[in-house]
Amino acid sequence: MAASMCDVFSFCVGVAGQARSAVEVRFVSSAKGKGLFATQLIRKGETIFVERPLVAAQFLWNALYRYRACDHCLRALEKAEENAQRLTGKPGQVLPHPELCTVRKDLHQNCPHCQVMYCSAECQLAAAEQYHRVLCPGPSQDDPLHPLNKLQEAWRSIHYPPETASIMLMARMVATVKQAKDKDRWIRLFSQFCNKTANEEEEIVHKLLGDKFKGQLEFLRKLFTEALYEEALSQWFTPDGFRSLFALVGTNGQGIGTRLEEIVLELLHDLLGLGWKTERGK
Repeated sequence: MAASMCDVFSFCVGVAGQARSAVEVRFVSSAKGKGLFATQLIRKGETIFVERPLVAAQFLWNALYRYRACDHCLRALEKAEENAQRLTGKPGQVLPHPELCTVRKDLHQNCPHCQVMYCSAECQLAAAEQYHRVLCPGPSQDDPLHPLNKLQEAWRSIHYPPETASIMLMARMVATVKQAKDKDRWIRLFSQFCNKTANEEEEIVHKLLGDKFKGQLEFLRKLFTEALYEEALSQWFTPDGFRSLFALVGTNGQGIGTRLEEIVLELLHDLLGLGWKTERGK
């Protein structure tokens, strides 16, 4: 989930002042919430700003099917050739110019307790300091009876691909508040996202969970409470509060995709000197 608009620049990567000079935040309407408006000419293809999400989590079916990504920033952990081999089911699949792959396995780190993987020591530290100390299952990582594993399995049994959300976004929101020294700051950040009416919330939950959403939502709420209850966030664990939290994630969450063909195209165009550049390559 991206930072709320009123605090958007505090999560920018690089110089936040550059973003502040190019755009401003305005309230649009109660239905749409806040909007970002240009204050100067922005050229096509120009990066306005880059921000870190407040929380991020890999889609659960995506992880189950062995797509290896950094548990914090979601950067790919498998090389392009490994990705092709997994997707084609051909262990001998070879891609040209493997030396151009940007994945740095020598930098990868794992949690010493639960073994989840990170692309770098920086991501491992950032996760540990924000939420992972609360969520780390330790040696129970593969125990189906661990409360977090029960929650994730329940989510997969309800929300099938193509995935549009993850219950672990909500789990990381709670864990972030649990670990935070300044809990009120994080609660304010999360509460400033666009909110919906009760009827609109039900529509969003219905879209995510299907026709039996009311029973499924209560089932998830009980598992969520068992795994993560936090007194400072007690409202989130009530039936109404959990529905609102669910709708908040459904409204404000954003899918992040990395396509193999885009990476390969960029690398090959660079190799051939054709001038191909994506935003990632600028």
